[in-house]
Amino acid sequence: MATQRKQPIDSFQRLEEFLGYIRAILERSAGTVRQYRYDLVLFFRFLIADDRKLQPEDDGWSEIDISIVDDSFLRSLQLSDLYSYITWLAATRKTSPATRARRTSSLRTFFDYLTTKAHVLDENIAVNLELPKQIKRLPRYLSLDESRDLLQAAASDEESRLSTRDYCILTLFLNCGMRLSELCGINLSDWRENTLVVMGKGGKERTIYLNGACIAAIRDYLPDRIKPIPSDRDAMFISRLGKRVTDRAVQNIIKKYIRQAGLDPQRYSTHKLRHTAATLMYQYGEVDIRSLQAILGHSTVATTEIYTHIDERSLHDAVEQNPLNLERSRPRQLSEEND
Repeated sequence: MATQRKQPIDSFQRLEEFLGYIRAILERSAGTVRQYRYDLVLFFRFLIADDRKLQPEDDGWSEIDISIVDDSFLRSLQLSDLYSYITWLAATRKTSPATRARRTSSLRTFFDYLTTKAHVLDENIAVNLELPKQIKRLPRYLSLDESRDLLQAAASDEESRLSTRDYCILTLFLNCGMRLSELCGINLSDWRENTLVVMGKGGKERTIYLNGACIAAIRDYLPDRIKPIPSDRDAMFISRLGKRVTDRAVQNIIKKYIRQAGLDPQRYSTHKLRHTAATLMYQYGEVDIRSLQAILGHSTVATTEIYTHIDERSLHDAVEQNPLNLERSRPRQLSEEND
C-alpha cells in the first residue's frame, strides 16, 4: 500500500499549485518562480510565527511549519493581515520600497490566482493592496572612458589564460546590453556570424545583432576556448573546469576587471553594464526608443524609458544655452548707470 508523501514544512498544496501555474501557464523564468516562492513562504511564516520578534536570520525561523496552511486558513485571512506583513517588512525588517513592492506584487498575484483560477476564495482580499511608493532613480552606468578602461583591463591581463574569454564577455555586455542569464546561456549554435539568439525573460527568444567589435572578440576567443565536458559541449563560454560558466562566475569576472580598471565594485555590476550599453547607444548612436526596446528585449517601452536619461554635461550645456544667461551682467550695468 502506497504511503502518502508528507508535505515539507516550507510549502503547502495551494502554493505548489500556484508555482506550477506561473511556471507552466504563464511561462515565468526559474528565477521569477524562486522569488515568488521566497516571498510567499516569508509571508506565511510571518503569519504563523508565535513570536513576531523572530527573524528569518534566526535559527527557529526555518522550523516554522507552513504545511498546515489549507483552504480554511486561506479563507480566514483579511486585508489587515496583509497590511500587518507589509508594516513588519518596513518597520522591523527595514526592507527597501522596491523589495516591499515586489513582495506586495507577489501577494496580489497569489491571491488573484486563488480567487480567479483556483476558486478557493470568493473575494480577492489583496485587490486593494497598494504598492509602496518608490523613488525613481536614474540607472547607474559607466561613462564612455570608464567603459574603455574596463575593456583595456581585460585586454592587458596577460597573467590569465582566460583573458580572451573575459574580454569577449565584457565586449558583449557593453555592446549588446544583454542580461547576465542571457550571456551565460549562449550556445555556439546560437551564433550566426553577425547575430546571436539569446533566451530572454519568460523564455522569449531574441535575436541580437553583433557589431564588428563583438564578432572580432568571439573569433579571438574561440581558439582559446577550454575543451568542455560532453554535457556542455555547445556552451559558448566555458569555465576552467570545462563547464558552462555560471552567473556567479561571470559576476566575479566582472568584479575582477572593475577593480583592475580602478572602479568601485560596490557601485558597478553585470547589470550596470547593461545600463551602460543602453545609455551609450542612446547617447552616441542616436538610437530611437523603439529600437532600444527591441535591442534590450523589453516587453513595454515604459521600461526602456529609464535609459533615455542624459548625462550631466548635456544638462550643464543646456543651462548654458539658456538665452537669459547672456543677461547676467545687466544688473551691474544698470547700477552703474543709476550712479
